[in-house]
Amino acid sequence: MLRLEAVHAYYGRAHILAGIDLAVERGEAVVLLGRNGAGKTTTLKAAMGLVPVATGRVVFLGADIAGRAAHEIARIGIGYVPEDRRIFAGLTVMENLAVGRQPPRRDAPTWTVERLFGLFPNLAAMRDRPGGRMSGGEQQMLSIARTLMGNPRLVLLDEPVEGLAPAIVEEMARTVLALKREGLTVLLSEQNLAFARLVADRAYVIEKGQLRFSGTMAALMADAAARTRYLSI
Repeated sequence: MLRLEAVHAYYGRAHILAGIDLAVERGEAVVLLGRNGAGKTTTLKAAMGLVPVATGRVVFLGADIAGRAAHEIARIGIGYVPEDRRIFAGLTVMENLAVGRQPPRRDAPTWTVERLFGLFPNLAAMRDRPGGRMSGGEQQMLSIARTLMGNPRLVLLDEPVEGLAPAIVEEMARTVLALKREGLTVLLSEQNLAFARLVADRAYVIEKGQLRFSGTMAALMADAAARTRYLSI
């Protein structure tokens, strides 16, 4: 569904991504792991059109989308949940969801407000509450739900459990697994290895803008040397 081919990206003169190659197949959950500053968020932003791709290709459903604007990429079926959530604090839950609405897609799960409330029961109890009066975990749920209102084919999740309590992390894991069962394709960046182990089929490990590991989640868990070298603090 999605391929990044030899992608290079910069922030000013700083070379952040140095030849990223990765692929996500339809129906998979793939995790991009790495320490802070390794390039995880930049990789997702490059795929979403939020960071310019200097060289290389971003191929979605067979078409090169590198260079297209983020709103155009959203319209063709990629949803993005940023690390800092970016909900509208002054809008209610229902109003935040309305902002994300797009028409159904033939080859993607169709989400309605009531279906989303079934996935996130906490949101159903606070549909008229402003986003700014919600906890961090509730805001993360709202951010994901708002993205799903766009009926995406692929969702990019940037550090979805950072700073969340363990109970909310478990709930978020159940959510990602439920999305997979619906047929949604997921690419997430993450530092929480335990969470990644619960939800991901395959893993890539990035360090200093280059991929250092590619394989199944089981293979990464069996490779203690790779985890120590690239993921330990």
